[in-house]
Amino acid sequence: MSVHAALKPPETGHPRRTTILALMSACTVVTIALVAAINLALPSLAADALRPSSSGLLWIVDAYVIVFACLLIPAGAFGDRFGRKGTLIGGLAVFALGCVLAAVAPTVPVLIAGRALSGAGAALIMPATLSIVVHAFPSDRRGQAIATWTAATGAAGVVGNVGGGLVLQYLSWRGLFWLVAPAAIVLLTLTARLAPRIERHETPLDLPGSGLLIAAFLGLLYGVIEGPEKGWASAEVLAGFAVAAVLTAVFTVYALRAKNPVVDPRYFRDPRLRAGALGVTATFLGLFGVFFVNAQYLQYVKDYSPVVTGIAIGPMAIAMIAVSRRAGAIAARVGQARVIVGGMLTIAVGLSLLSLVDATTPYPLYAVYLVVMAVGLGLCLPALSTAIVAAVPHHRAGLGSGLNSATREVGSALGVAVVGTIMTTTFTSGLPTGVRDQATSVAAALAAGGDKRAVLDAFTDAMASGYRVTAVVLAACALAVGRWLRRG
Repeated sequence: MSVHAALKPPETGHPRRTTILALMSACTVVTIALVAAINLALPSLAADALRPSSSGLLWIVDAYVIVFACLLIPAGAFGDRFGRKGTLIGGLAVFALGCVLAAVAPTVPVLIAGRALSGAGAALIMPATLSIVVHAFPSDRRGQAIATWTAATGAAGVVGNVGGGLVLQYLSWRGLFWLVAPAAIVLLTLTARLAPRIERHETPLDLPGSGLLIAAFLGLLYGVIEGPEKGWASAEVLAGFAVAAVLTAVFTVYALRAKNPVVDPRYFRDPRLRAGALGVTATFLGLFGVFFVNAQYLQYVKDYSPVVTGIAIGPMAIAMIAVSRRAGAIAARVGQARVIVGGMLTIAVGLSLLSLVDATTPYPLYAVYLVVMAVGLGLCLPALSTAIVAAVPHHRAGLGSGLNSATREVGSALGVAVVGTIMTTTFTSGLPTGVRDQATSVAAALAAGGDKRAVLDAFTDAMASGYRVTAVVLAACALAVGRWLRRG
């Protein structure tokens, strides 16, 4: 028997598959939770001796997401070529090293470098975890395993809010990184002992294609991230989008001619892959739009502390996990397309309900609105991830995992950018005349001496506009996804 054949799982799956699923889900939670937790640390960072500028704070947050998103697809292909277990172990080591560098950073550039290094580690981690989960389970139980892993990716953002709030209530922002680094080392040790090795595929790495894809992602995310601050019509932002469009076209032409491209554009002929990619992007756009607004609403308008703000989003995590565990069975009864479209439309309803809240909204009602959105996420995300993985050949499982994770991170960045841009524009126009020219944020408006009630009313009006536009986007994407799934 060949080495590759020996590494294939038995028909019944790996004997430790439940433990493996829990371990891979834990790795996923740690990498994604750090994205949400850092947002709660911004006040602590702003008051730190490093004295980061407003743009410095932006890059402290976004360096992780940019590198994470840009490297996900090449990292998935890397795992296919060199082994998923080894890639995961290496990713956890790089992730922990980046956290340590961020924790001891003496300057803002070093802190940004540490965040970027952690993002590179996270990119190696994410595709490998899903590939190992797919490998460990038999085909008849693989859908439920993917649903559990997907629930972990969605709940991780909530875990980041809750855990980050608890840490930052008692420690500085450096304490957050000091706690995450040893957690990654523990996961590395457990992975080395428990995770199975999977057969490698001797496909050469596509370095030129990976470079084009990374550069295109950088152009897109630069435009998305800088748009709210520099203006969507500014030369820099338009140049970023233009570079992304041109490089995507160049990559497509190159990949169609290459023998072993990092991503074969022909895969997107499968309607399931198109539906899965658009659906995951749209759902995470809605989810991270909520995360972006939630922390500000609860702290500024409801006057909650960081720890209470983190805990207040807990019902969303509970509901999402509970629904995700049943999503596979529901899809088997009513059909995958109906579950996905119904879930996305439920998210749109949840966003519409959240657009109704203001300073007088009681928290129990606010929590109900969050739960409505969580039900939609729990229904559609497992099926969307399954659609992406099923549309990619089995020997390119790492690529499928990378595509799934990349669309999620792009959606997360878009969620913050779209909602943030709409809110900034609407908030400024809604401020009293005497404050309007002095402030573009709640904190700045309050510091400028504006009437607190008027400032908070302007904020909730801006929040409502952001949620309503996002709800419309989700509904439109749901219709497109449903049409593609029916074709598939």
